[in-house]
Amino acid sequence: MLVKDKRIVVTGASGGVGTELVIELLNRGANVVAVSRNIEGLKMLREDLGVGNRLTIYAVDVSNKEAVFNAVEQMIQECKDIDGLINNAGIIQPFVDVNDLSWDKIDQVLNVNFYGTLNFIKALLPELLKRSEAHIANIGSMGGFVPVPGQVVYCASKAAVKLLSEGLYAELKYTNVGVSLIMPGGISTNIAKKSGVEVGADAANSAAAKILLSPKKAAVLIISAIEKNKRSMTIGIDSKVFFSLYKYFPTLAIHTMMKFLKRNKTKL
Repeated sequence: MLVKDKRIVVTGASGGVGTELVIELLNRGANVVAVSRNIEGLKMLREDLGVGNRLTIYAVDVSNKEAVFNAVEQMIQECKDIDGLINNAGIIQPFVDVNDLSWDKIDQVLNVNFYGTLNFIKALLPELLKRSEAHIANIGSMGGFVPVPGQVVYCASKAAVKLLSEGLYAELKYTNVGVSLIMPGGISTNIAKKSGVEVGADAANSAAAKILLSPKKAAVLIISAIEKNKRSMTIGIDSKVFFSLYKYFPTLAIHTMMKFLKRNKTKL
């Protein structure tokens, strides 16, 4: 689905990849509905871009089902036709083993990453099915197909997004709604800070940091996947390498990830 003249909802839009998605969509002639808990960040974005009614903003906690459904109802009333959804909102967990991870943090990660994605799909899908052409893009993760020690619950949440996306693709195959799953590796954003994770000073200087994808490049690739109606796409060098390795040699991929983390160990 070409995004020009379409109206696309973007969650997690107040920073990082979300902000770049908004900018790239606007540059390609789309109208954007930007969603985030951070209303001040959305207001600043709207002011900075100066695109008038081509950008509308809503303060929504994606993990709050009732709030999502109320917001979508308002969007439909105010914006009329909505043609697409990019489920970008997400958080990571503290870099600790499952044994040491609190239930509060487990619930938060699952509620934002999985239920946040599902909430918006359930709320918007009936409207998307009315359109002559529509699309849903879910942002998964490299962690959704290869386990990352210290991020196991985050990985589980993204694995759930992966299977949700693939199942949704099958269910909607013969409808007007396309579905894309995007599986990025590391991206140079402040997701750790937004997730409440303290990052050590050595993290930015690690070898791993040097292969991070820029948010702008990630946004371009995500929208490209939508416009090409890709069922799935891995983006970033690390994601592509581990995807291929895990496909054929899963045990080797897990041990390689463990060694990779050990070499680039940071205090988080």
